[in-house]
Amino acid sequence: MVDRVVSVLRGRRVAVLTGAGISTDSGIPDYRGPDSPPRTPMTFQQFTGDPAFRRHYWARNHVGWRHVGATRPNPGHVALARLEADGVVSGVITQNVDLLHQAAGSRHVIDLHGRYDRVVCLDCGRTIARTELADRLDALNPGFVESVGNVGDIEIAPDADAVIEQTSHFVVADCAACGGILKPDIVYFGESVPRERVARATQLVADGEALLVAGSSLTVYSGLRFVRQAAACGIPVVIVNRGTTRGDDLATVKVDAGTSETLEALAEALSH
Repeated sequence: MVDRVVSVLRGRRVAVLTGAGISTDSGIPDYRGPDSPPRTPMTFQQFTGDPAFRRHYWARNHVGWRHVGATRPNPGHVALARLEADGVVSGVITQNVDLLHQAAGSRHVIDLHGRYDRVVCLDCGRTIARTELADRLDALNPGFVESVGNVGDIEIAPDADAVIEQTSHFVVADCAACGGILKPDIVYFGESVPRERVARATQLVADGEALLVAGSSLTVYSGLRFVRQAAACGIPVVIVNRGTTRGDDLATVKVDAGTSETLEALAEALSH
């Protein structure tokens, strides 16, 4: 099957779209993989409209973000960085917020859904580093992380969240500049991807000669739109994902396999 992918991609400039499935081998669980448990992610409306939801989220995130920060790129990330360095891949659009593409050496990355290491104020727009907020939350909640146990013993979700039941005593930090609501610089369910980001991603696909999807079920429209765009323009689409995706009927080639081994094989075949 990899031979079929190579025959489609060889000699073409390839735009890449990645999802949570590319990061599972780095220890970050997938939302919708075949073996993933059911998840109910918090919506933007819940986060902004209910202080209890917001407190619960920040308590969980205060533990979970540390896990994401400790993860390392896997062979799939490294393979895409190699393909970019060799002029095969023109850029990566990722639905992930883990920054593992950048850590692997990819230079042209569009973080479609944001990034876990930044926090934004919904009132004044000020952006701060997640590490800065962590220091403030530690001061407001001494001993909280230790009280819920080692991060390795807590189920971690792909959005830098962690599953913790007892959060009612957690103290949330507001914006130090204006007192507004702080939110991870991540696109929540029910929230739109910024137009400028979509425009850059759309242009990357339009400028490409093929689209490679790696590790995305394409369940949400923010990713599926680029597959539909490519197919409508006659650009070949290759999908590498465990399990079915919403874009399978538009794929030139679909590979039902893990991303690490498949992308490594592609890098070996296409790099020069």
